[in-house]
Amino acid sequence: MTVLDSIAKQANRLATDVQASLKRARVEGERRLLQRQHRAALEELGERAYELVRSGALPEEPLATEIGAVESKLMEIEAKVAEIDALRTEEEGDEATPAAAEDPSRTAFPMVDTPPPASGPGPGWEAAEKFFGDGPPPS
Repeated sequence: MTVLDSIAKQANRLATDVQASLKRARVEGERRLLQRQHRAALEELGERAYELVRSGALPEEPLATEIGAVESKLMEIEAKVAEIDALRTEEEGDEATPAAAEDPSRTAFPMVDTPPPASGPGPGWEAAEKFFGDGPPPS
């Protein structure tokens, strides 16, 4: 009987460890999901703040450094688009076409002038719901 008792204890201990590992993995997955949602919310906030500063609804002074960094990156994007167009033209052997006449901020922030998404769960919610087994968050 002592051998069977020893095996039963080890099996119970192993089952407990597996359950704890699964719970930890689930909680870590939930944390990563919340972090992604937080980053997405910060991104939306930044896009909205940039739009408001550009429209003059917010003063630029408190955000001058950040706005300068955004505009610097937009100029870099514009330069890379022109470089890519030049390389593409060389590869195709065609006449060079001018770089996109679009405002580079439209390339960097394509959703600024689009209507806000419908309220409710965001993209990928179905996969999270399958993983965590919970319903969508209350609105």
